[in-house]
Amino acid sequence: MAELTKIVIPVAGLGTRVLPASKVIPKEMLTVVDKPVIQYVIEEAVAAGFKEIILVTRPIKKSIEAHFEPHSELEEALLAKGKTGQLALVRDILPDDVTISTAFQDEPRGLGHAVLCAEPLVGDDDFAVSLPDVLIFNPDGDHAHDLRNIANAFKQNHAAQIMVEAVPDDQVSSYGIVDCGGAEFHPGESHNVIAMVEKPPVGSAPSNQSIIGRYILPARTMALLRQTQPGAGGEIQLTDAINALIAEMPVQANSMRGQTCDCGSKLGYLIANIRYGLEHPEIGAALAAWLKQQEF
Repeated sequence: MAELTKIVIPVAGLGTRVLPASKVIPKEMLTVVDKPVIQYVIEEAVAAGFKEIILVTRPIKKSIEAHFEPHSELEEALLAKGKTGQLALVRDILPDDVTISTAFQDEPRGLGHAVLCAEPLVGDDDFAVSLPDVLIFNPDGDHAHDLRNIANAFKQNHAAQIMVEAVPDDQVSSYGIVDCGGAEFHPGESHNVIAMVEKPPVGSAPSNQSIIGRYILPARTMALLRQTQPGAGGEIQLTDAINALIAEMPVQANSMRGQTCDCGSKLGYLIANIRYGLEHPEIGAALAAWLKQQEF
């Protein structure tokens, strides 16, 4: 099996769930504490071992790419003032051996279509997919643990991996749910997927394990996406291609250890700011003290 180095991150969405904040600023550029959401997602990918970041974007969202490019005027100003700590924050966002490339999605036609737009850059390689709305928080600070774990499971088990998280039984109708034949899930374990069910009715869901936006997929997935017919709203769904993949080779669901923060929703975004704020070396202690003083 070839080395797994490429990860596709679709960032072409309009961010309608967090309007009006995303009217002009891409939702991926909204800050959690002092970094934009997309930086956390890319840092997670890099810490998990990925070297080739592929952003599927739109021409009007240039600020995402610009954030990871050098800013000579700002860097020179910080250097002249001796602000070496702040200089490092803007200069060392990415390691030298990590690249970012872009593919364009001209119109919103579903997650599957967004991933397919990256095919020329993915080529014949296996790849990962990471959704930028979702941050994965681990209390021990290793926020890349779960992505690294499914990458390792893919290499060891020779099976596609879908990261999942348990949700309350009365909320399964809001998520895509995996059917693993009644398997009992424990953090870090993978179980074979029989099928994926989109938003099943409460009481008839095959499990409480929801798909949360991290995938490790074989190169074959791109060919299946090309064959996938548009569904409701003319969208091409990644889950339809993965369901087709299940008929050909093993696909597994891997239960995560961390906790998700859905930064594509207003509540999830606020929760992310609190979680990451509490662990921030500059403000964490002060934020914790302030929270203890409040009477909510």
